[in-house]
Amino acid sequence: MGDPSGFLKHGSRETPVRRPVPLRLLDWKEVYEPFPLETLQTQASRCMDCGIPFCHNGCPLGNLIPEWNDLAYKGKWEDGIERLHATNNFPEFTGRLCPAPCEASCVLGINQDPVTIKQVEVELVEKAFDEGWVKPVAPSKLTGHKVAIVGSGPAGLAAAQQLTRAGHTVTVFERADRVGGLLRYGIPEFKMEKRFIDRRLAQMEAEGTIFRTGVEVGVDITADELREQFDAVVLAGGATVARDLPIPGRELDGIHQAMEFLPIANRVQLGDLPAPTLTAEGKKVVIIGGGDTGADCLGTSHRQGAVSVHQFEIMPRPPEERAESTPWPTYPLMFRVSSAHEEGGERVFSVNTEQFVGVDGKVTALKAHEVQMVDGRFEKVEGSDFELEADLVLLAMGFTGAEKPGLLTDLGVDFDQRGNVARGSDWATNVDGVFVAGDMGRGQSLIVWAIAEGRSCAAAVDRFLEENTALPAPIVPTSAPQR
Repeated sequence: MGDPSGFLKHGSRETPVRRPVPLRLLDWKEVYEPFPLETLQTQASRCMDCGIPFCHNGCPLGNLIPEWNDLAYKGKWEDGIERLHATNNFPEFTGRLCPAPCEASCVLGINQDPVTIKQVEVELVEKAFDEGWVKPVAPSKLTGHKVAIVGSGPAGLAAAQQLTRAGHTVTVFERADRVGGLLRYGIPEFKMEKRFIDRRLAQMEAEGTIFRTGVEVGVDITADELREQFDAVVLAGGATVARDLPIPGRELDGIHQAMEFLPIANRVQLGDLPAPTLTAEGKKVVIIGGGDTGADCLGTSHRQGAVSVHQFEIMPRPPEERAESTPWPTYPLMFRVSSAHEEGGERVFSVNTEQFVGVDGKVTALKAHEVQMVDGRFEKVEGSDFELEADLVLLAMGFTGAEKPGLLTDLGVDFDQRGNVARGSDWATNVDGVFVAGDMGRGQSLIVWAIAEGRSCAAAVDRFLEENTALPAPIVPTSAPQR
């Protein structure tokens, strides 16, 4: 390490300052102020010579974190991005969107604030783009094999880039009009501006990856045609079936899934729409679901001018510090405040919605009550019933799996007990030449897992086509979501 005592000299953790709430609510730009490189280098010096870097295990990608922390501290930025790109195709995505399980397992975090790993990551890749160090990595020769990737989220993009660089001719199919999946239409602009996606796609196109948007595989190209035209297929369409809330009043107007609401806001920012066709402006909004998607709906509602916003969560409020049930180096259960939560709204924990109320077919309120956990089950707290006015309800309760009708049923792939596409230890489905990666096989999970699965699946496909592979495979398949 460049400064083995850096963690002793610089005990405090520093991260970028968020722009003032009144200012950032006026636009859709990312919420952070620029972070001085000198401060970043100081933070990188806090990475201690710990002997066993648990951050490697905490990161599904196996990122070489101590190495590029050290290189950033020494100002060897170009070497640093080389080590970062060695394990991660898209650090500009993970550096903004990943909840950083690496930091949760940082050895320094046992008794101090952990190293600002995620910030070093994103600043490394941004400096690399600024300096022109991120260039296309074209294959030295073509294999003659053709691979289809179905879905252009982070898993599909990672698999595509790896397989293109291995010399295969890769075509990515996306049914939306633009590439990116949830990165494009699910993540609000204030969390990640879409120019970062376009910048990376330009590199991938220069390397030879082919993108076909507006193509619904299973409809515009049949499952049989897909298998006839390509030597291997990677299913990376995500877990897109949203969890619903089938309670009385669900049919009322004004109740929408989060993924009906968020893409419209993104399309306005992309210039597709002059104004949102579904908006929180002037409305009393209730978001059901306390996770990241709910927070995305919260920040979007603030910017659209909601009158009030409540975010419901059925689980109890987490503790301020790491819960005893999630000791180091596991990902900690603890109370977290996102930038959207800073901006307003009321978070309501331990609450269950039991009925939507409406007038003339439109939702006007919801009835709910408090709950408590008894023997592993939620039980109603007697006398805790309440009614809350609402004219826009957003369901942000996660996803239940992949869409089965169409491509998946036509291919004849098997499903596991969770409803995900089943795969073996080689990432292969029961259909010869058809593989699966990301949420479609894993279930709803994190962006860093999606990229890791895409990279590992690419190695399996390369081995299937060439009988050998030099591509790295950071993880083995599992359908159990992990944090």
